[in-house]
Amino acid sequence: MTQHYKAHPWHGISIGNNAPKVLTAFIEIVPTDTVKYEIDKESGYLKIDRPQKFSNVVPALYGFIPQTYCDKLVAAFASEKSGKKVEKGDGDPLDICVLSERSITHGDIILQAIPIGGIRLIDKGEADDKIIAVMQGDEVYKQWTDIKDCPEAIINRLKHYFLTYKNIPGTEVPTCEISSIYGKEEAYEVINKSREDYKNSYL
Repeated sequence: MTQHYKAHPWHGISIGNNAPKVLTAFIEIVPTDTVKYEIDKESGYLKIDRPQKFSNVVPALYGFIPQTYCDKLVAAFASEKSGKKVEKGDGDPLDICVLSERSITHGDIILQAIPIGGIRLIDKGEADDKIIAVMQGDEVYKQWTDIKDCPEAIINRLKHYFLTYKNIPGTEVPTCEISSIYGKEEAYEVINKSREDYKNSYL
């Protein structure tokens, strides 16, 4: 039977048979975007979340991994690894930053990504991990196989973006903190736990 309707990017697209080593990423925003787009969970269409109020520019292709969910297992793992009390996940699919030398001009696309590590972000006490990956087949970044291969300058850009992208000038208390930057094997664990969280909630 042919499919007559567009698949929902979160629920209707496969993560891929080789996940977590190679997986599908749905890209919502790119570095040239001046507004923050995110998926509308009900319809599956991109929506405008908010204009980018300040000078922050996402330093990579940014989106999420289909059929994942940040809930109890992701939160428990973040709590175990950080030593902090993390009671729950952020209730969204697992976020991913994909590095590529190519200029991708818009979101609302899927691509194949190879995870090399991640950022353990805690946002108001909730687990909000960001997987770091390289685009499959990228001529420059394909040589990076783990987070140790990624230059510190790129990691610092990613850290700065996620530590400041929700901050409003003049506010005293930051909303986000980074407890660690982790490598490929730990990224696999986060991805697998998010897949289990998804199965427990939606299947």
